[in-house]
Amino acid sequence: MKGVIGLCMALAGLAGAAAHAEEIGSVSTHFRVTGSDKVVIEAYDDPVVEGITCYVSRARTGGIKGSLGMAEDPPEASIACRQVGNIAFKGPVKQQEDVFSERMSVLFKTLHVVRAVDRKRNTLVYLTYSDRIVSGSPQNAVTAVPVPAATPIPVK
Repeated sequence: MKGVIGLCMALAGLAGAAAHAEEIGSVSTHFRVTGSDKVVIEAYDDPVVEGITCYVSRARTGGIKGSLGMAEDPPEASIACRQVGNIAFKGPVKQQEDVFSERMSVLFKTLHVVRAVDRKRNTLVYLTYSDRIVSGSPQNAVTAVPVPAATPIPVK
């Protein structure tokens, strides 16, 4: 019984740590009576850099397993980050850090968005990829947001 309670607490902790995306839209790609497979578009605001939003499109598995959160979504994803307001830093940023993550299966797969700083060009570079406990996917996508020269990036 202790093991089951511990597992449930660990799962709740993982779910709480995941970034919450704002779903912008979706399209169905494969009809299922119990719920279609989709490509969803989600928006993530950078938690440390005001004025930057990343838009990620990714596959989401439908059906009974998908509706219960038990399906494993495919690793394909695309990303486009844009300046949507004045850029302001809430504090120093790390040279590279995982800024968003969202699970793509119950335990084993996670979608990540990593921010890296290109100091030479005063640009923020965002990379999306998925990982798995045993093996990740080399499929990835990258985008960059140049920061105005008047606003140097404060790097830790």
